[in-house]
Amino acid sequence: MTSATLTAQRRYGFDFSRPVFVLLALLLCLLVIFPMFWLVYYSLRDTAGHFTLGNFIALVADPTMVRAFWITGLMALGVGLLSTVVATPMAWLVARTDLPGRRIVRVLVLASFVTPPFLGAIAWEILAAPNSGIINVVYRWMTGNEAALVNIYTFSGIIFAIACYTFPYVFTLVANALDRVPSDLEEASSILGAGWTTTLRKVTFPLVLPAMLAGALIALLQALTLFGTPAILALPAGFHVITTKIWSLFQFPPQPGLAAAAALPLLIVTVLLLRGQKWILGRKGYTVLGGKSGAPRITKLGAMKWPAFALVGFILSLTVIFPYAALIKAAFTQNIAEPLTFASLTLQHFQFVFFEYSAARLAMWNTMLLGLLSATAVTALVLVISYIVTRRSFKGAAILGFLATAPIAIPGVVLGVGLFLAYANPTFMLYGTLWILFIAFLTIEMPAGYQQMSSSMSGIHTDLEEASRIFGASRLKTLWLITTPLLKTSIIATWCFVFIGTIRELSATILLTTANTKLVSVVIYDLNESGNLGAISVLGLTLLAISFAVVFVAQRVPLMSGSRLQARG
Repeated sequence: MTSATLTAQRRYGFDFSRPVFVLLALLLCLLVIFPMFWLVYYSLRDTAGHFTLGNFIALVADPTMVRAFWITGLMALGVGLLSTVVATPMAWLVARTDLPGRRIVRVLVLASFVTPPFLGAIAWEILAAPNSGIINVVYRWMTGNEAALVNIYTFSGIIFAIACYTFPYVFTLVANALDRVPSDLEEASSILGAGWTTTLRKVTFPLVLPAMLAGALIALLQALTLFGTPAILALPAGFHVITTKIWSLFQFPPQPGLAAAAALPLLIVTVLLLRGQKWILGRKGYTVLGGKSGAPRITKLGAMKWPAFALVGFILSLTVIFPYAALIKAAFTQNIAEPLTFASLTLQHFQFVFFEYSAARLAMWNTMLLGLLSATAVTALVLVISYIVTRRSFKGAAILGFLATAPIAIPGVVLGVGLFLAYANPTFMLYGTLWILFIAFLTIEMPAGYQQMSSSMSGIHTDLEEASRIFGASRLKTLWLITTPLLKTSIIATWCFVFIGTIRELSATILLTTANTKLVSVVIYDLNESGNLGAISVLGLTLLAISFAVVFVAQRVPLMSGSRLQARG
């Protein structure tokens, strides 16, 4: 060791970068690999702790379990198809035509994005329950017919309710693809005499087909792994999907081995679907090569402008306007079926939730605390990981990137099973504490935070960082003094995004909460079991108000517009 090196060490101190790298690798293994290890372990053990394949045999032999898998697959396919059929023409109308109010349409689609799917399912309970649903009450009053016009407690009703909050995935991908399609090929098609319908069919549609297929896969994946909406709508209808079936295996008497075995096929299918989505978006055959292209070609709708506007308005009414109106009505009236008049208005549900129902106040405190802690911890974690990976600070740094994105392939209910099995044993005993929920949120929200942060990090030139290193600063000090200030807007956006994802999570938390650690999402689910729709609506509107306030802040951050959203429920 040279005297210059010794002098530098004395002057600048020990470089903690390498120990931090090792600690991060161990932490990510703990977050990702550890619960999956216990998931596999319990799936291959009987109640006596002996190796067995009996759980998988029981899985195949149980007709109710096989039926749940089939129903889940058919439901997911139906959601993917319906979301694509609805979102694709709507995205084209918004991105490539002179449809009135296009900016407002995008805002309302974002509102559908932010709405927790389980809350949307409850809103449609208020609207379309066969006996007390507002639509059916109005229908009976207008026609005198005692039969129900609509019934949300059906297989098709569940597909519809889930598609209301998954179609934004397809819409966003297709609209973004249409925004990027250059006008050159479309103009050439017009010059050669093709009408706008021919150009749309032979030029524009093939260019956005990969984005449409990728969006359909995401919608299918969301439906496949969703717990909240099926639990709220499918169980009253008399059937299970696989996520609700896994949840039921933790009811008395618990069957953790069978639950672990049932979770593994769901994990495998999720990984395959994500690989398929990545393959579709990664194909180069649809890339347009060339110089700078003109602005997107806007199609004049002519006489079809207002019918198209009415169609888009109808879709948004089903996904945003009607559900929100139903929640507001339920929150401010004593009975959802009674007409909305000044005499029927009440604040009783607000009084109950905020001043009388102690479980709601505790859940709100737990939710906000975990939201703040999780958003801060995930943002700090992905900031350091992104820096190490994008700057290739150490040999093997890419492993951190892989581990940080791996949880995206783990469905929420599968992660919940793995965390329960890993931390409910006597060695750790974290079940029943907020720590196990904190670990769950770190794992669930880390992939989206890492993707956004690493994308922003890649766009920052390294000149200032290299200058800092030349003057003797360690990697961590360079990150703190140079890189972090340059990433301020991205850090704020990531924090907001993770916070929203945390406060609306249900699929994993439903398996990990106890009476003292319940969150607002779980309390809403519990209240739905008792039929207290007024209190549910108050809590739901509170969650939405907090989410939209955070989105409002995030929208002031330019980099938030490019972030990737992932709904759970």
